[in-house]
Amino acid sequence: MRINADFEQRAAVHAAQAAWLPSPMAGVSRRMLHREGEEKARATTIVRYEAGSHFKGHSHPGGEEFLVLEGTFQDEYGDYPAGTYVRNPPGSFHTPRSDEGCTLFVKLWQFDPHDRTPTQVNTEKLARVPDARRPGVAVSPLFRDRREDVRMEVWAAHTLIHLDLPLGGSSSSSKEASRRARRSSRPSRG
Repeated sequence: MRINADFEQRAAVHAAQAAWLPSPMAGVSRRMLHREGEEKARATTIVRYEAGSHFKGHSHPGGEEFLVLEGTFQDEYGDYPAGTYVRNPPGSFHTPRSDEGCTLFVKLWQFDPHDRTPTQVNTEKLARVPDARRPGVAVSPLFRDRREDVRMEVWAAHTLIHLDLPLGGSSSSSKEASRRARRSSRPSRG
């Protein structure tokens, strides 16, 4: 399966208009924003767990990162309420579930294979630092190393923003304040 998988082409997806598709586990559905492969794939997805739903224990050979958008996500390592950002490096294992139900923004298989840095951040407690180069944008760092810079951005309403992306940049206008989890580097194609 290939959805928005050509990184040489720009893609925009209005997530709220994407269909919820069932996952292999009852009570867990997904809105696929990007995908390269079948069930175990490089992917960017909105995942919804109904109350009491769960996934079987599984590993993440290519790593996993997620931001809890609503509700509380859980695994054997803890409870992650809305606003929690988690990085599970390549080789990590967990048994995910949600007792109350939750919605997540998830990215899979985009880590450097040697990355072994787990991260957990409560984004509700992070300072938002105004970006001096982009008026109307406040930034909260989530993770940074020599290869990538992961951050949450809050864009003020009606702000015109130039994104400095590898393909030459683009502009985006926000009609209402929104949060953006943004990666400054592109995943490798190999």
